[in-house]
Amino acid sequence: MIIWKCVNKKGTVTKMINIKKYRVKYITDKKGKKTEVIMKVKDFEELIEDLNDMAIIAERRDEETITHKDLIKELKRDGIL
Repeated sequence: MIIWKCVNKKGTVTKMINIKKYRVKYITDKKGKKTEVIMKVKDFEELIEDLNDMAIIAERRDEETITHKDLIKELKRDGIL
């Protein structure tokens, strides 16, 4: 099982991807070495979305954070809520 983790600056795991959930199949060479992957398009699209989410998390890991309470205040102040 392969698991990719995205960890924030506090060391907290913010996203994990378990490759087993994507039901991948492998094509192997004559020596049994995995050379290619076969997976359903839906699973592939979901995997790409998960990887994109992890890239965004990684890009933003050094940004300041705010509490949920402060976020709600900001959204109300800006007329979003």
